Formats: sequence, C-alpha cells, structure tokens
Amino acid sequence: MPPQSSLPTQRKKTLPELLDIMAALRTPSTGCPWDLVQTFATIAPYTIEEAYEVADAIERGDMAGLRGELGDLLLQVVYHARMAEEQGAFAFADVVDAIADKMLRRHPHVFGSAAERAAGAAPGFWDRIKGEEKAQQAKSGAGVLDDVPVALPALARAVKLQQKAAAVGFDWPSLKEVFDKLKEELGELEATLTPSPSVAGERTGTRDQEAVAEELGDLLFVVANLARHLRIEPETVLRRANAKFERRFAGIERKLRGLGKTPQQSDLAEMDRLWDAVKAEEDKA
Repeated sequence: MPPQSSLPTQRKKTLPELLDIMAALRTPSTGCPWDLVQTFATIAPYTIEEAYEVADAIERGDMAGLRGELGDLLLQVVYHARMAEEQGAFAFADVVDAIADKMLRRHPHVFGSAAERAAGAAPGFWDRIKGEEKAQQAKSGAGVLDDVPVALPALARAVKLQQKAAAVGFDWPSLKEVFDKLKEELGELEATLTPSPSVAGERTGTRDQEAVAEELGDLLFVVANLARHLRIEPETVLRRANAKFERRFAGIERKLRGLGKTPQQSDLAEMDRLWDAVKAEEDKA
C-alpha cells in the first residue's frame, strides 16, 4: 500500500459512475442478491418514501439532509431506468432526453424563436402548453383524468384531479361556491351521524358506517378543493399541522413530567389546560 501522503485526493463520483454501480448491482451471478430480485412494483414504495423525505428535509431547512435525500431520490430514477433497460423498454438516457425535450418545449420564452423569446412568459403559459399537449393526447381517446397516478397520496391526487377538471372548465367560479359546498357536505356528514330508528333485526340507534365514510370522503375532497382555490398545497399544510400537534403534545408531556405524572395518569380537562398553556408560550415566543 502506498504511503498515505501519495494517495490521490478522493474525487467526487459522477452520474455515469452511479449508472455503472447500479448496472453492477443488477448483474446476474455477481450482483447483489437483494437488488437482483427487485421489480418496479417492489421499488415503487421506496420511490414514494424518498420523495417525502426530500420534502421533509426542505420543510426542516436541513440542507445537509436535503443533499443526501436528493441522492436517494436520484437513485430511485437510476434504479427504475436500469430495470427498464434490462427489459429493452428504455434507458436512463431516454429519461433524460424526454424531460429535456419537455422543458425545451414548455419554455418557448427561453428556448424558442426570437419572436417567442421577445414575447416573454405570458401568464398561464405553462398550463396553456400542457393543455395543448393534453389535447393532442385526447385525440387518441385518452380521458382528461387518465394520467393522474392512482398511487398518489389521496389528498394530493384529489387536487390533481380537480386541476385537470378545472383546466377544461369544470370548476366553481369563486370561493363562495366552494364554501357553500363545504357547508353542504358538512351538513350531509352530520345527518349520517344521526342514529337511525330501530328496525326489525337491528339494534336501536344503529349508524350506516358506509354512508358516514362516503360523506367524510366527500368532505375531505371539498377541503382539498378549497386548498386548491386558495393556492395552498394541502399536503404541506397538513404536515405542518401534524408537526404542530406533535410539538404541543410533547409540551403537555413535558409539563406533566414536571408534575410527576404521565398522560395515562392525567385526564382530558388537565391536558386541555396544559395544551392552552403550551400554545400561549408559543404565541409569546
């Protein structure tokens, strides 16, 4: 082994090297046994998870973490592209070519003709170009909502479905109609929670859980639509609400420990008072 001083400075790896690493992992007989048995279906959950971890690092302002999470997400693209190449479907270069072509096509004010560049980015240009692309797809019989991925988180998918429908004119004109619908759905949900009269063979005061579930789903769908009209990403604000709840409940636990108690030894009234105290402390901070 050469002296430490003569060792070359470790250089940064390149994208071609990452592609070679993945190819080696997937090479029969010499590759990794775990990697060799993976499929698109088994890797897809990791792809979704890594995308969420990227979003989480951004939310926390963790740039070092974001660097690592972006690498993990890039690996997912490399992984899927490698498996597709093995099947003769497409390769990583085709993925790059497709997205580069799309970005060039959707930014004529940057990459287009002199006249297009001079015209600049007109309001709504991205949606207009996407609409033109979708119109071409529609000629082949594709439905407006056909390309909204089923595997998206339900809240995010609701917004995507609504955006697609709105692009062809199926949308409420203002927030007033959205709030009216929200109140309507809340009333319908409340109505399903009223116990039904007893009938032969049933207990008095039974509830139709299927109806309750359907109305609750309708209510959540309208909440997603409200977020869309407000131009607020519902997944993001719900994550923030989750984090706020975790933080404040941890504050309750901290105060209970100061009293020599646990949540199990407390009650709702006490914990509610402590919640208000934690909230007041946050408001003053």
